[in-house]
Amino acid sequence: MHSSLYIPARSAELPFTVDVTPESAGWTESSLQVLELDDSQSFEANTGDTEVMILPLVDGGTVDCDGITYELSPRKSVFDGPADMVYLGTGQEYRLSGEGRFAICGARAKRSFPNRRVAAADVPVELRGAGNCSRQVHNFGTAGVFEADSLIACEVITPGGNWSSYPAHKHDEDTPTQSQLEEIYYFEIAPGPDNSRGFGYHRVYGTPDRPIEVLEEVRTGDVVLVPHGYHGPSVAAPGYHMYYLNVMAGPGAERAWMIVDDPEHAWLRGTWDDQPVDPRLPLHDPRGV
Repeated sequence: MHSSLYIPARSAELPFTVDVTPESAGWTESSLQVLELDDSQSFEANTGDTEVMILPLVDGGTVDCDGITYELSPRKSVFDGPADMVYLGTGQEYRLSGEGRFAICGARAKRSFPNRRVAAADVPVELRGAGNCSRQVHNFGTAGVFEADSLIACEVITPGGNWSSYPAHKHDEDTPTQSQLEEIYYFEIAPGPDNSRGFGYHRVYGTPDRPIEVLEEVRTGDVVLVPHGYHGPSVAAPGYHMYYLNVMAGPGAERAWMIVDDPEHAWLRGTWDDQPVDPRLPLHDPRGV
């Protein structure tokens, strides 16, 4: 039996394949829409009280807003290096056109920042962890890298057989060491060499005061919501690379990603100093990083 925090692929109403709103998630801040367009289609919307980051997952297109056309250069897949990203502030009418699959990451915002584009070549690529906990992070919209009011977003690629979001961590309290953030995980899994359908697993668990229990097999297009609790690991099955898009926001005054590890497993980070990063990383980066 699936958790209510698991949203299976293509369960949203068209034109969306994913449509997570604060209302549907049962929280107040974070949202994510994924939609697919062909070359005869476009999508028009108003950001309203939400700031958004729009990026292509597969192929590319354009975003037209306030008389400016922003390009979203095509990429073959989410495993083909970072993507262009277009940021739009609150109260913006826009049209998304193109052919492909696009993600619209969102968060409720009190301040509106200028619309702008980040080119794929300018997205910082981070290799995090070591050994079989190695993963690749595309920091296109993280705090400290990109200025926004509340929204934090990034892409993570985990090679087949590796664990990421590990050790499990949480960010569900407003304290000097934690940011209170709602989080969305959107997954895609690379197919095998015979185009076999890949999979992975994702875990969320709580504390005695705030219990939560999620263990889901995830495949391309699936979503897991993290309202609170420790989350991780995200496990890529051997032979199948895992991608996930993280979208986070919270009600706090400071836009920050501050986490605490599960104290039972925090010691694992100390073992990485003596291990090399997985030599398969970066999986693909056209800049040769």
